[in-house]
Amino acid sequence: MDLAFLFKGLVIGFSIAAPVGPISVLCMRRTLAKGRLSGIVSGLGAATADAVYGCVAVLGLTFISNGLINQHVWLRLIGGLFLCYLGIKTFLAKPAKRTAFAGGNGLAGAYASTFFLTLTNPMTILFFAAVIAGLGLAGSGGGFMSAGAVVLGVFIGSSLWWFILSSSVSVFRERLDPQGLQWASRCSGAVIAGFGLAALLSLA
Repeated sequence: MDLAFLFKGLVIGFSIAAPVGPISVLCMRRTLAKGRLSGIVSGLGAATADAVYGCVAVLGLTFISNGLINQHVWLRLIGGLFLCYLGIKTFLAKPAKRTAFAGGNGLAGAYASTFFLTLTNPMTILFFAAVIAGLGLAGSGGGFMSAGAVVLGVFIGSSLWWFILSSSVSVFRERLDPQGLQWASRCSGAVIAGFGLAALLSLA
């Protein structure tokens, strides 16, 4: 495996995950409400979606990327509505009085929801396509092994960011009383719903 391709993919994955957006807010809220594991698993859902988009871009699967971009209105509508739903649900949620273990369907649901939300933003494929072309990685250059190294790097880089974010937020979790958690939940819900409304208004 070419370590240079792996490193380039890692940088790309970390860079696309780091900007604060609805997924970041959602992961932070879940970390505060359910613990670090829930936040990390939520981040892994987003990292998996980033890897999927990275795979599409690095292998030059234009028929898939064009299809996603052509359906961006419906995808953004679905994603916006889902964000509004999550925002309202988060705003109304009451914090647990003690640490909750997010296991079973809780972790599966956390993973699936962020995976779905990340995939409903097909403009991400444009970012990957531009960066990968700029780095000379389009068409995988060195073959499928090099392409696989880039995609693996994207997943590792994105996952690394979510691990750092969730671990950092979890430090504050133990210091917040129920009232503080309630306010954190309300603020997070409002921000998530705001992202959803912004996505819907962009369709007008």
